[in-house]
Amino acid sequence: MAARALSKANIISVYRYTSLGTGVINFSGRGRFLYRPACKMASTKVSGPPASLLKPINVPNKTLMGPGPSNASARVLAANSLPLLGHLHPEFCTIMDEIKAGVQYAFQTKNEWTFAISGTGHAAMEASIVNVVERGEVFLSACKGIWGERAAGIAERQGADVRKIVKPLGEVFTLEDIEKGLQEHKPAALYLCHSESSSGILQPLEGVGPLCAKYNCILIVDTVASLGGVPFFLDDLDLDVVYSGSQKVLSAPPGSAPITFGPRARAKIMNRKTPVASYYFDAKCLSNYWGCDDGPRGYHHTGPISSMYALREALAGLAEEGLEACWARHKECAEHLYKGVEEMGLQMLVKNKDWRLPTVNTICVPEGVDWKAVTVYVMKKYAIEISGGLGPSAGKVWRIGLMGENCKKGNVDLVLKALKEGIDNCKLSKL
Repeated sequence: MAARALSKANIISVYRYTSLGTGVINFSGRGRFLYRPACKMASTKVSGPPASLLKPINVPNKTLMGPGPSNASARVLAANSLPLLGHLHPEFCTIMDEIKAGVQYAFQTKNEWTFAISGTGHAAMEASIVNVVERGEVFLSACKGIWGERAAGIAERQGADVRKIVKPLGEVFTLEDIEKGLQEHKPAALYLCHSESSSGILQPLEGVGPLCAKYNCILIVDTVASLGGVPFFLDDLDLDVVYSGSQKVLSAPPGSAPITFGPRARAKIMNRKTPVASYYFDAKCLSNYWGCDDGPRGYHHTGPISSMYALREALAGLAEEGLEACWARHKECAEHLYKGVEEMGLQMLVKNKDWRLPTVNTICVPEGVDWKAVTVYVMKKYAIEISGGLGPSAGKVWRIGLMGENCKKGNVDLVLKALKEGIDNCKLSKL
């Protein structure tokens, strides 16, 4: 409809009309008003709430004997329901200080830059790489399972020049392997997974730290599935960046990731040519929020309050048991599992016992057995989780986790019974 001129006599009525949102008045610039009718708006209606959210949440009780997460203790679960605090309230800052001390204890380090990333182990992996590797620098990933490949993928997304050294499934890197890689690729940083949970490998670390220092390379070590479950002395090993996860041996809910930066890593970060590409994972900002420097704590992000309560209580449980006792418990339960596996006529993927990761154990799937059907059977009948392989081990192994709250001989006996029964009932047809 063409705009029409309005006389002063009907301006008021037009205003009343347009107040309902049905038209617009424009001044023509020549002492006249123009009225432009608006299109009719479609009526809107709020959609109904999802029917599923009008019912109580359904969370069954399961025994998590896979590669993680592990079950949490009643103490840790209770901590999740404590009242919320502000992320810079003095009481919460005290809890953060207690977490920092607990993480230093678990890592056996005096590193000042020690705290917990607000995120899972993947977040800590990304944080470690983005802080010490700049765009265009060479990043060397030691691949002996899925996690070396994952680290390489993250570094590539961040613009690093990614190189790899590779070992077959079930093998470890020797110092000679690593030195050859350092000499050939001259990396700014090397990624090495201590606890390769896809293959059940425990990578020896003795001598790697000094070797990397010799070649001016920052060493990043992944202990997501091993921290608290095997002897680990970070400062004695002379490691640069080490991270873990809350949901494995610590038996806290996923969502917080212990991490520490040693002197060489800190120097690398402080002397970067470019800013850290991630604000959220910037270690300088995070260390200030965690009270690791001399300045007043500043706001960086809103910490996951309840997750930190749970992590604090999980670390308190580790401190009360003692690291040496916890390490011994995991070794004893793993040996009990190995014995049961052998008695069943099954084989462990990792033949060298010194290379076996006691927290995530890989058992070879025997010929003629449907590995997936076994996991389904065990879950359906016993409400026990055991998992298949991951990455290069997919379809080849079962992975049984003995971590933290679940690392008990009674649980080992139960999972062995369930596994044997599952194998007997899930053999593939020969037709």
